[in-house]
Amino acid sequence: MYVTGRLPLLVALGAVPTVLLSIAGIEPWATVLGWIALCTLLTAGDVLVAPGPDALTIRRSGPGKSLTARRVDVALTVVNPTRRTVRARVRDLWQPTAGADPDRAEVYLAAGEAAEVPVSLLPRRRGALRSAGIAVRTSGPLGLAGRSAVLAVPGTLRVLPPFDSRRHLPARLSRLRELDGNTSVQVRGQGTEFDSLREYVRGDDVRSIDWRATARASATMLRTWRPERDRHIIVVIDTGRTAAVRIGDGTRLDAAIEAALLLSALASAAGDHVHVLMFDRAVRARVTGREGSALMPTLVDAMVGVEAQLIDTDWDAAFGQARRLSTRAAMVVVLTTQDSPETARGFLGALPLLPSSAQIVVASAGTDLDVGTTADPFRAAANERTHLDGERIASALARAGVDVISATADDLAPRLADRYLALKSLGRL
Repeated sequence: MYVTGRLPLLVALGAVPTVLLSIAGIEPWATVLGWIALCTLLTAGDVLVAPGPDALTIRRSGPGKSLTARRVDVALTVVNPTRRTVRARVRDLWQPTAGADPDRAEVYLAAGEAAEVPVSLLPRRRGALRSAGIAVRTSGPLGLAGRSAVLAVPGTLRVLPPFDSRRHLPARLSRLRELDGNTSVQVRGQGTEFDSLREYVRGDDVRSIDWRATARASATMLRTWRPERDRHIIVVIDTGRTAAVRIGDGTRLDAAIEAALLLSALASAAGDHVHVLMFDRAVRARVTGREGSALMPTLVDAMVGVEAQLIDTDWDAAFGQARRLSTRAAMVVVLTTQDSPETARGFLGALPLLPSSAQIVVASAGTDLDVGTTADPFRAAANERTHLDGERIASALARAGVDVISATADDLAPRLADRYLALKSLGRL
């Protein structure tokens, strides 16, 4: 049951005869009690006459998936199978992060009629969003009160990562094509293989001149090299407590997912094999053995429901799981943030568990500490301590032979992709 705004107005109307009787010198108590009894009787009658919400049939329609911060239009079809006219207000009870319109839609249904109620969603977070049901209010003929109920009409929407870093992909693919046999690789190593011969032009590396081919031809011939394909790239995403830190509108985990998606798309285009592991003390998601066009949809679908856990990551177990993905890993990318020397010791101690021949890259999304600019002395001291701890940890990682990337949430994905291309061009991958 519920009451509308008409009931207080009806009760307030009783003040008019009460005041008039008081002016005439007549005790108004009998009139007041009679008026209240009349209002109560009318309200109870309105509730009894109002149709029951359970008599309505409601169906959902709309997409089951969407991207973060993209508007989604779903619809509710309300059917009145009874022989009575129903006037109702309907609201879809999505959780707050779904961004549903809080207003109730009003429908007027004659006997046997159906009406469609549009619902617009603007999800702000990735993951599985759910609706608790449909709240329905039916009103009586007087509009004083009515019946209310929540109908169990389940609704779910899988909100995928936005992959905003996709905008950086065309430029990196262009650079990848330049490396892939179209130009001479300046420094050759284990990660390059012979591709073809072409004429020497000024600026090319003279060490790549093929003198036998030059002797047979009438021009100086140059060997071109292209990065090797079929390399194995392992991406480990930390889902422990440091991944829950908020950066801007998202978390460190969201920034790590963006970086992993861009790197995976780029490595797949380069012909490499990508393996992704999301771990804290248990495997939250694992993607391996997917190639070509099947890789990215599988990755996105696996990452949808993963959230950061407020526990410290077990790096021995994490790197043990990563080693099982591929024993021939050429590059291991660890997306994590080590925020204190004490917790970093366990991370550094577990690094030998990774393949010894792999190029290890540790990438982290940092926050703007405003070192030296804040007026609060306590905040300034805390920022300075955090900054110094970060430098100590980065120095220790560098001494262990690890490439370290620290960037803002927006810059992390393109910088990691650039490091991958740089390793390709140097023949180290």
